[in-house]
Amino acid sequence: MAITKDVENGVGMQDAQGNEARQPLLIHQEESSGDSQGSIWMVLLSTAVVVCGSFEFGSCVGYSAPTQSGITKDIGLSLSELLICGGHSVAFIIGTLVTWRTLVLVGFLPCLLLLLGLVFVPESPRWLAKVGSQKEFTAALQKLRGKDADITQEAEEIQEYIEDLQTLPKAGIQDLFQSRYIRSVIVGVGLMVFQQIGGINGVGFYASEIFVSAGFSSGKLGTILMGSIQVPITTVGAILMDRSGRIPLLMVSASGTFIGCFITGTSFFLKAQGIYMEWVPILALCGILVYVGAFSIGMGAVPWVIMSEVFPINIKGIGGSLVTLVNWFGSWAVSYAFNFLMSWSSAGKGSATALCTALLVLKII
Repeated sequence: MAITKDVENGVGMQDAQGNEARQPLLIHQEESSGDSQGSIWMVLLSTAVVVCGSFEFGSCVGYSAPTQSGITKDIGLSLSELLICGGHSVAFIIGTLVTWRTLVLVGFLPCLLLLLGLVFVPESPRWLAKVGSQKEFTAALQKLRGKDADITQEAEEIQEYIEDLQTLPKAGIQDLFQSRYIRSVIVGVGLMVFQQIGGINGVGFYASEIFVSAGFSSGKLGTILMGSIQVPITTVGAILMDRSGRIPLLMVSASGTFIGCFITGTSFFLKAQGIYMEWVPILALCGILVYVGAFSIGMGAVPWVIMSEVFPINIKGIGGSLVTLVNWFGSWAVSYAFNFLMSWSSAGKGSATALCTALLVLKII
């Protein structure tokens, strides 16, 4: 028999059936002219923050890539995705405890630390070697590795890399579509497309609303659990990256996201039909946790690793830029469309996402 009370606080859920199941996650309200003007400024400021954040993220990725070689040689880990998921988890957990305005101020602190830390960050050794600043190149590399580290071999490898790069023809965006490069482009772009249309950013941005729509009085419990599982699972994925191989890990991850989407879609289908209502919140929570956990172990990091490995060195920069552009565009498209898809059909959205992840598994096979 279908339950009629909220799973957390015992609040009646009679209205959850019928039209409520098809209401949009974000409810638009009438605004006065003053509120409208304030909303415009909020949109402009938010857009500026996103643009600056994207530029900062890209710059940090480009700078940190050559500095990680010493770390990965010693402990066999790729730290970037682990730290990103760690930041997401902290933001999820803090966001359940404070208001969004306080969360914005909390997010300002790491940005301030980064700005101050840039004063002490040396220039990229590879860039210095590329422009011929030999003395500065050696000093920067020594500072990054430590004053007691032997950088002789690494310095020689970087110099050889730069010399080999200079002997190769310079590539433009049009060169990516030549027959000898097109396979690498298809692999890199294809993985990023499937990563994004799997819906991870939509789930992350609307997690709280999804849990409320499924029957929880608030999204705090689900959001905290979702943030808590990301770090340990991403750590396992980083450890297994080189031991199990990229493709097996990617297949396991994609299969897990398919299962998570299917479970979540099933929960909203049951809600729309008004049957087995006691299972709706449980299935939704389990589905989201399975989805996020499966994504964190492979789909989050593996496409970036493969992207860095499939392009020849002379087109690595332009190829990586194209793949990153596709990734961010996919992130925007999914985030923008997610609310409309949930308004149209919550179960249909979960089924469509599950279909996309199933197609990725078939593509890999």
